[in-house]
Order: sequence, then C-alpha cells, then structure tokens
Amino acid sequence: MEQLKRTVVLVGMMGAGKSAVGRRLAAKLDVAFRDADAEIEAAAGCSITDIFDRYGESAFRDGERKVIGRLLGETPHVLATGGGAFVDAETRARIKEAGISVWIKAPIDVLLSRVARRDNRPLLRNGDPRDILEKLLVERTPIYAQADLTVESEDGPHHTAVDEIVAALKARGLAA
Repeated sequence: MEQLKRTVVLVGMMGAGKSAVGRRLAAKLDVAFRDADAEIEAAAGCSITDIFDRYGESAFRDGERKVIGRLLGETPHVLATGGGAFVDAETRARIKEAGISVWIKAPIDVLLSRVARRDNRPLLRNGDPRDILEKLLVERTPIYAQADLTVESEDGPHHTAVDEIVAALKARGLAA
C-alpha cells in the first residue's frame, strides 16, 4: 500500500487522459480518485455543457474554482481537473499550495482522436476542433509548463504514465 502525502492534481488539455490516468494512479496508490468535472456537475445538478449554455464560461470557472478548493482540503487523493482549471491563476495558486501538479502532455493528434469520441466539450462546439485545440494548446502550454511534474501521454497504455508519476512522487518523498 502506498501512502500519499499531498493531493496529486492532474492538469492538461481536454483529451490528454487525466481521468483515465487518474483512476489508474489512484488505484495504484490506494487512494480516492476525484474528477473535478464530475464534482462540478454534481454540485450544479446539471452537465458542464448546460452550465456553459445557461450561465457562460465565467460562471463555470467560478464554480470550478470553489469545487477544486474544497477538494484540495480533503485527505490526499488523485484529482483530475478540467482542461482550463490550471489556467485560472487563483486555482493554479491553490493547487501549488495544497497539492502537487502533474501536466499530462499529449500531442495534438492524440488529443483530437480522444475528444472526437464524445460530444461533451463546450469549447469545441463553435468551430473546427483541430483549430480550436491548436489555439488552446499555444495559449495554455506556458501555463501547464508551470506544473510540478510533466508526463508525456501518447496513444498507448496509460500504465506507462502512471508508473512515471509514481516514480516521480517517490523520488520527491511524496509517496511511500
């Protein structure tokens, strides 16, 4: 059994594999897995798409900030965040203070193939998904690069990323 000292917060673009890697990482570390998007939907009583449609992105980010703040106050666990969470300066500061951030970095073609599997990405509904993802990647890469750790996620098995994260946590004394 692994013992986790701080919440591991997975950040990165939509489609990077934060939830899939997060579930496996939490199981390997024997801690809880929390998905910020699922927690936001539960708190709001509606889908993220509905929040965007009814209230706009600004209201969504406010709710996201509150939910992530609450989750960071819990016993150390693995937390997958939405693609824009770490971009928010206040959320990023809270993550840096209370957790250890891991950027799950994936190439554009991997992101595109993964986001194409589901039609639940509000930011991709108004234009060409490749163009939108490329623009977001250019904007967000310098911010994601501020994460404590970076792990490459290719279109292969997620256990490779999980093993890299566990090794990095152990090297930093954050997991037993």
